[in-house]
Amino acid sequence: MISDTLSTRNGFGNGLLRAAEEREDFVVMDADLAKSTRGGWFRDEYPERWFNMGISEQDMFATAAGLASTGRPVFANTFAIFAQRGFDQIRQQIARGKRNVTVVGSHAGVITGQDGASAQAIEDISIYRGLPNMRVFSPADAVEANRLVSVLAEDNDPAYLRLVRDDIPILHDKEYKPKAGTGEVLREGSDVTLIAHGAMVHRALAAAEDLAEQGVSARVINMFCIKPLDSDLVLDAAKKTGAVVTAEDHNVIGGLGSAVAETLSGEQSVTVARVGVNDEFGLTGRPEQLYEHFGLTSVNIAEAAMEVL
Repeated sequence: MISDTLSTRNGFGNGLLRAAEEREDFVVMDADLAKSTRGGWFRDEYPERWFNMGISEQDMFATAAGLASTGRPVFANTFAIFAQRGFDQIRQQIARGKRNVTVVGSHAGVITGQDGASAQAIEDISIYRGLPNMRVFSPADAVEANRLVSVLAEDNDPAYLRLVRDDIPILHDKEYKPKAGTGEVLREGSDVTLIAHGAMVHRALAAAEDLAEQGVSARVINMFCIKPLDSDLVLDAAKKTGAVVTAEDHNVIGGLGSAVAETLSGEQSVTVARVGVNDEFGLTGRPEQLYEHFGLTSVNIAEAAMEVL
């Protein structure tokens, strides 16, 4: 179901408020970007559980690891591009220490648009996929982002949660409950499998509609959990369709496409194509302009599907 639109950062902000009614132990941190990350919504309602660490991402992640060591889950929020400033602390104190800290990277991908190339994180999934103990999530809509707050607060492992600024279609109803380590089949198909995450999922669905008009049956998978990847689902889909296309607003190196290709490396009869940013930095422009420029539209996904077929 595709209905209204809402950004995943807004879904996350609402998820913090909802989860706060369920449990009183988790805390939220911001690096002087609470208005943009939506951590400010939590601050206004629960000021005693919110900390502004200023423009000091390294300090925020180190402090988050310390707080988490006391048993309190922590959501540490900033822009995805700025989170990379604290990689050493994320690696050494959060991932190695296996602390229950969720690194929240908002404004990810070239969909960030007019903020320009320097602000568009398109290598973040690759960075966090490479860290042992680190899980990686990229919700397809605001509902999924909302529900993932509870999922991440209720376990004891570190995670990276990737969010986007722009509004995208809502695909799920309010009863939806995501589960870590799984993917979600949104549409059945027998000829080709389209696997996407984040803002590319609704585009994969649109591509499936275009393919159906050409007589091609496309299965669509929302791979909101990129690590650990749902390998069983990927292998099953590949064996049933024989062809796979991944789609993501991320560098083709190191992201979902790489994870799927690694999983299918031993499957000689499966053809894989990757739709993504072709190992280059972003540009300044409106999101839809950039998606056209970098070949991230539903038309590009459908074309890639026809090529692998």
